[in-house]
Amino acid sequence: MGVQVSASRRSGATDELGPDEPEPESEREAPEDSGGSDLLAALLDGMDAALCAFDADGFVTHWNREAERILGWTAAEAVGRHGFAGWAVREADADEVEGRLLSAMHAPGRQVHEFALLTKDGGRVLVRTQSAAVRGPDGKPAGVYCAFSEVHAQIDLERSIALSEALFEDAAWGVVLVDADLRPAVVNAYAARALGSGRTSALGRPLGELLALGVEDLESALTHVLAEGAPPAPAEMWVSVRSPEGEERRCWRSGFLRLASPLAEEPVPLGVGWLFQDVTEAKHAEQEAAMLRFRANQLHRAARAAVECEDPAEAATVHLDFALAGFADHAVIDRVVGGSRADGEVGPVRLVRIAATPSGAPGPSMLTGAAGLPVRYEEGHPALQCVVRAGSVRADAGSVPLDRARAWALDRQWPGDVVHALCAVLRSRGRTLGVVTFLRGSGRNRFERADATYAEDVAVRIATALDLAHLVKDRQQERS
Repeated sequence: MGVQVSASRRSGATDELGPDEPEPESEREAPEDSGGSDLLAALLDGMDAALCAFDADGFVTHWNREAERILGWTAAEAVGRHGFAGWAVREADADEVEGRLLSAMHAPGRQVHEFALLTKDGGRVLVRTQSAAVRGPDGKPAGVYCAFSEVHAQIDLERSIALSEALFEDAAWGVVLVDADLRPAVVNAYAARALGSGRTSALGRPLGELLALGVEDLESALTHVLAEGAPPAPAEMWVSVRSPEGEERRCWRSGFLRLASPLAEEPVPLGVGWLFQDVTEAKHAEQEAAMLRFRANQLHRAARAAVECEDPAEAATVHLDFALAGFADHAVIDRVVGGSRADGEVGPVRLVRIAATPSGAPGPSMLTGAAGLPVRYEEGHPALQCVVRAGSVRADAGSVPLDRARAWALDRQWPGDVVHALCAVLRSRGRTLGVVTFLRGSGRNRFERADATYAEDVAVRIATALDLAHLVKDRQQERS
């Protein structure tokens, strides 16, 4: 620190000059030096660490307010004493403590020690000290200064530093420090992988350059934390991460902490600590489980409602209506002309429309009559392929303009807002009865394999009802 021993007189030290010695020429010509000594005393008293200094003979020359707070001895009581013996250290330990402290005058760098000091009221405090030599103008040791703090406070600090280093090196979740401008200031390895960038390349970049979707929600959350503080619980946020392979949609369970400077009188936000974990797979599994529960419940409710229908054909539309909830926007049922088609049968497939959901206002499915209306499906139509293959067929308009998508749907005899279709075959007693087609608009995702499985379950129930309706009709004709 370069503390001059002569400056200690402003801190309560004994005068190093004799009573009859004149003041040096430099002090008489530079009265502003008293201001420098006052500044030095103010700096020492304002330090967060306790500090004391010894001259080359082992006398205390400096003692700041933090040292007074820890041990209870004032500067007036401490300055001028020789060593710590008998007041700040037990007599039995005094020689060892003094030797370890003063040895710093002849050692390079700083030395760290731990020992117990005595408080004014007789208690003992375990402290950790850092001591180093004070050099005079000639470069020779003129004393030693000793900065010390209570060991538990030092351990708390070291734990905080160790925790920070561990979070940014070995944590199994992402840790990002975001500055007040909402730009990453520190990124750990997990977060860098999740963001699809390197630990240094992400620093200082706007979040919009790292995320394609979801950045507005994330920035809104960060702004709220800076202004109001951390939310009471973690939040799940869906984002799309930019990568060389394209955009990848991920779900991050995120927690936020407002960072404030401990040195300011009033909390000054330094940024936000953002901790997150990728829970995409868990969310997908959770959503799939919820979807399966809902669809199983719909099948159960449909079966309970269908058994109350006197007309089996009406029961088929009940199954169709329950299946549409959360699954599709429209649906149609087409029946093979003649009632059924045997496996391996050759020849063109002809279908008639027997039921459809309203294409305008929502409502229950409606039967189109006993004979049904013929549908003019062109060759290669998904419904015809479904009958020939006796298996499910999916079709999509693809990424085309709205007018072309409308023309695509109308060419296939579907409502104009349809962009996704799924055809499931209707089979009963080893024969193909027809096809049920589920249709989705542009506001929904395309049909996946799980959707086809559900559609096939619904088709089994519809086919059973239609087959029963055909048998009832034949019986009625035989009786008549």
